[in-house]
Amino acid sequence: MVIIEVSPLSGFVMTSRSRMLLENRTIVKKIEVKANMVYIYLEKLNDESQTFILQLEQVIQVKNLKPASIKIYDYYQPGGSQICSYSDVGS
Repeated sequence: MVIIEVSPLSGFVMTSRSRMLLENRTIVKKIEVKANMVYIYLEKLNDESQTFILQLEQVIQVKNLKPASIKIYDYYQPGGSQICSYSDVGS
């Protein structure tokens, strides 16, 4: 099982539409939102490229936003994780 751990930018939350679209993908086993963190559980990954779009909604205006992170790791071997950061939510 693979986990994608998304830390939304300060003042942003995942939209319910985004959650619904992700849950409808066959590769997605479940989605959890805990303490301003989004966890996307995947059955497995293979060599095929996968794209996940997470729509965020701003609920609080925050100045000087700091980058947030996305972490991907194997549930059974979390030591081999990949972490990247993002700072723009786009439109």
